[in-house]
Amino acid sequence: DIRVQYERVGADVTMKCGSMDWDAAVTWTANGTDIDESHLNGSYLILKNVDLSQSGQYSCYEGSSWHLKYQTYLRVGTPPKEPVLMCRSNNYPKGFYCSWHLPTPTYIPNSFNISVIHGTKDMVCEKDAVPKNRCHIRYLQLFSTVKYKVTLTVTNALGKNFTTLIFDEFAIVKPDPPESVVAKPVPNNPRRLEVSWQNPSSWPDPETFPLKFFLRYRPLILDQWQHVELSDGTSHTITDAYAGKEYIIQVAAKDNDIGTWSDWSVAVHATPWTEEPKHLTTEAQITETTSASTSSFMAPPTTKICDKGAVVGSGAMAVCWTAGLVVAAYSVFFI
Repeated sequence: DIRVQYERVGADVTMKCGSMDWDAAVTWTANGTDIDESHLNGSYLILKNVDLSQSGQYSCYEGSSWHLKYQTYLRVGTPPKEPVLMCRSNNYPKGFYCSWHLPTPTYIPNSFNISVIHGTKDMVCEKDAVPKNRCHIRYLQLFSTVKYKVTLTVTNALGKNFTTLIFDEFAIVKPDPPESVVAKPVPNNPRRLEVSWQNPSSWPDPETFPLKFFLRYRPLILDQWQHVELSDGTSHTITDAYAGKEYIIQVAAKDNDIGTWSDWSVAVHATPWTEEPKHLTTEAQITETTSASTSSFMAPPTTKICDKGAVVGSGAMAVCWTAGLVVAAYSVFFI
């Protein structure tokens, strides 16, 4: 069996070639590559100030016969720093879960142990299969005023560390964000948006434990959010939107009485209703004649002129000018 040797980053490491004498002729390899003799003290291998790159398989062979005399797997790492622990109830009143991670990697295996005490009673925190760094507690007694004490200890071959949380049941209630957020324009209302959403599916009993909601929205062209807090219902009509501007909208949820606000929902985008532009024609048949009465005028820059009652010969036709035409002239030949 290959033994594993754990060493801290920055440490000086000495490896002995099994039972070989100090003055025996030996060859050392790291991951199959010969190590320069300058790293040897007799038959001992000396590694100064090791770093992560020096992790690997080290082997020692008898000098003349190349018989393998010693083999070890060196793993360079660090002892764990204080772990980050978080406990939260997103499915109140069923229970809560705790999750954890290390603030920096150790580069070697770590083991975690969590203990949960409610008053004087030890409770089992059932490990989740996925994610691995999480476990959950089922509430055995609702509305308890006794505090929970959760301690997480992390251990590896180079050291150990721990952190502790003490909290009330009510303090860690935080729903998941609202789901299925939809925002739609309101026909014929250029300043309105209709927003609807659903309770988070993880919240088990919204009838008994109702949620309130917080809506935020802004046009993409601005950085400042507008906010609306709603005590009930899962819809709201925005009435002060800027006409024709695309909006970004999010919703958060909170138990009516306890805990904290959820994270924001996935952002949705919507633009208020805008009137379909009218397609204008500028095609006017101009009759050129040798005898004609001519009149000319300038159209005002903001007006549209369209006389559908103009009679040309025995047929009716529409002659239209849009704002921006500078001079229009027409001639009519009277029979």
